[in-house]
Amino acid sequence: MQTHTVQGGGGLKLHVREWGKPDAPALFFIHGWSQHHLCWQAQIESSLAETYRLVAMDLRGHGQSEAPLEAEHYTRGELWADDVRNVLTALDLRGAILVGWSYGGFIIGDYLRRYGDGDIAGINFAGAAVVIGQRWFGEYIGPGFLENAPGACAEDQAVALQAIRNFLHVAIKKSVPPEAFELAMGWNMLVDHRVRAHLITREEDFTPELKTLRKPVLVSYGADDSIIMPAMAELIGANAPNCQMSEYAGVAHAPFLEDAGRFNTELGAFAGRVLR
Repeated sequence: MQTHTVQGGGGLKLHVREWGKPDAPALFFIHGWSQHHLCWQAQIESSLAETYRLVAMDLRGHGQSEAPLEAEHYTRGELWADDVRNVLTALDLRGAILVGWSYGGFIIGDYLRRYGDGDIAGINFAGAAVVIGQRWFGEYIGPGFLENAPGACAEDQAVALQAIRNFLHVAIKKSVPPEAFELAMGWNMLVDHRVRAHLITREEDFTPELKTLRKPVLVSYGADDSIIMPAMAELIGANAPNCQMSEYAGVAHAPFLEDAGRFNTELGAFAGRVLR
């Protein structure tokens, strides 16, 4: 494992780690709202590391990346786009596959809007969202998020703790090792409640960017996801050309964790086609 500090958008310092074969094609993992690079542990420790270079960052405001508290650091799409671009450039990841979970879909949208898809090989949207705002609540962004996000953004830590606990229980339907759930609770609470709140004030629709994609897309989603509804995956599939859909029965919001074996196999097969 190697650790890097990369200057992201606006000069903010991003914490980035990598594993696997340093001279191989890269898979660049982008986690979601209130999460951490460690959420990708089941991929980091898999056979993917024998074939690919695996790179994951802590988003701005998360984990060991810098976390200013002012809203403008989280509501400007060009900053998110530059975070991705600067990691790709600093680590020489040109031609990588972007793997985005949940809010990571918005960040990929920001990147596509600003830079297009010329420097990437493909995208895996994993339980990912590409639209945000009140007009999308209900059909696309579901009760698992809407019922827990306000509490998670509360200043009162007792309220936030209970909301994050509830959020994790609806995010993960299949049994996972207890230590994985415990770690997830920990890294969620590392994120300041104000950062969580700033991230979800945005109003965005990235479907126009999906329509211009020339690179292949894999959409991995849980059939029982109540946070980012299956309709969101269908929206991606309806707008992104050259798109492969993969529904996980009995899985909620984290297919890469709830069914890691299948997810890793499918991501490896997708990478094998795209990166050859």
